[in-house]
Amino acid sequence: MEKQSSKLFNIFLRIGHLEGLSYLLLLCVAMPMKYWFALPMAVKLVGSLHGILFVAYCILLVLVMIKMKWSLLKGFCAFGLSLIPLGTFWLHKLK
Repeated sequence: MEKQSSKLFNIFLRIGHLEGLSYLLLLCVAMPMKYWFALPMAVKLVGSLHGILFVAYCILLVLVMIKMKWSLLKGFCAFGLSLIPLGTFWLHKLK
């Protein structure tokens, strides 16, 4: 059981890092391209990728909360980290 929880948490961390990276790309690359260079397609592409990763992150968060018996407070902290740029890079501290 512990090995499965650890494996699930590692997947959650990886998706969290990808979600955080996609958020940074959206804010720091795609948004400036849209407004400075009139290229809205950048936001559509990166925004779609970020949306998919965010949904995967939320689903994995629920699974991790169940499997590792996290409290609601810990779950809310993990969710809150996904809303802050660079926040998901500190997920490992919640384990």
